[in-house]
Amino acid sequence: MAVDRPASGVALAGRWGIALLIAAAIAISYLDRQTLPWAIKFIEADIPIGNQTKAFLDSAFLATYGLMYLGGGWLLDRIGTRRGFLVIMIFWSLACASHGLAGGVVALAASRLLLGIGEGGGFPAATRAVAEWFGPRDRAAAIGLVNAGTAVGAVVAPPLIALILARVGWFGLASWRWVFFLTGAMGLAWSAWWFARYRTPAVPRETHVDASDAPTLRALLRRREVAGVVGAKFLSDGAWYFYLFWLPKYLFEAHGFDLKQAATIGWIPYAASGVGSLLGGWLSSRLLAGGRSVNAARKIALAISAAMMPWVMLVPLTQSIPAVLFLFSLAFFGQQSWSTLVMTLPTDLVPRSALGRLAGLVGMGGAFGGIVMGQAAGWALDAGLGYTPVLVVAALLHVTAFALICATIPVIHRLDFTRKVHS
Repeated sequence: MAVDRPASGVALAGRWGIALLIAAAIAISYLDRQTLPWAIKFIEADIPIGNQTKAFLDSAFLATYGLMYLGGGWLLDRIGTRRGFLVIMIFWSLACASHGLAGGVVALAASRLLLGIGEGGGFPAATRAVAEWFGPRDRAAAIGLVNAGTAVGAVVAPPLIALILARVGWFGLASWRWVFFLTGAMGLAWSAWWFARYRTPAVPRETHVDASDAPTLRALLRRREVAGVVGAKFLSDGAWYFYLFWLPKYLFEAHGFDLKQAATIGWIPYAASGVGSLLGGWLSSRLLAGGRSVNAARKIALAISAAMMPWVMLVPLTQSIPAVLFLFSLAFFGQQSWSTLVMTLPTDLVPRSALGRLAGLVGMGGAFGGIVMGQAAGWALDAGLGYTPVLVVAALLHVTAFALICATIPVIHRLDFTRKVHS
């Protein structure tokens, strides 16, 4: 039987250094995907973009992102983490830079499609790398550190993009184009760092699982536990992608944000999401260290995270910018605490040989949840309904997702795929 533990002889500092390297990649990923939302007012000066058009551009990214989340897992299961992550990062960095060449909505959509293809492999690669270096006790904390990269990228995005928009107009090109060129260059620089730094740890013989014995995609989909995790990700990421892609536009339109405010305070909710990433993983690991079972540790932390989300429905009732930022910060904190734990669940449920596939399914579910929620937001805004109904729905999705996890996974444990399961 496979024993899921980190390779012997691996120095603690080396393992956490790897986690920081992976977190840097995730930070770049979130910086890249935030370029369009924060630069959109400047892009509209050259390319008209309405609410439904924006929803279409977001959906273009999420469609290929979700599909490649699954395809990225398949790729990583075959060529390994080191080479796979390198290919993925180079591709998405070039795709990000290609936005700066766009002359219309069709070209922007093509770039969003390409960006989704590249970034779709990022989290499966990160999850696989963590599984290669960390055992169950430290894994949630490690994934929390990696997931905190989402906040770093999102926190850096508003002031960095504002700085580029205000100061960079080299060679007569519009400043918004340089937003994409420069952020794409950051990803290429990380690729060189990864290639030089990352090595797959030596795995003791007893921890190896032959890929030929891995459960098939069909076998995974037959399990209600897998359906529960994918469904929960569909629901919760529907809310998250709405916040991620529409918060800048909401602040610009509903509260009259300008570029200065975006740079000075627009980053606050994203900073809260970083704290949530770290504390969600820490709490689960702390509960495990205190003698709680994996099932109790994960579900207690998930319940606390989900309980923070409904408060965002109060946002439409206040015009106070500090209050609005506080409510969004609470939601961002809870979301990324939640996300860290949901990203950890595949490592609890399946052997490493199937981890890429399950992580891919989970990510695909989240991406398509984002598409549904984004399209609903675009329709609601163009229909004159405003943000209120969308925020109310988003506020309830995590609670619903937690109920789904509890119903489909009564006890979190390693699934047995060696015998036929009747559902």
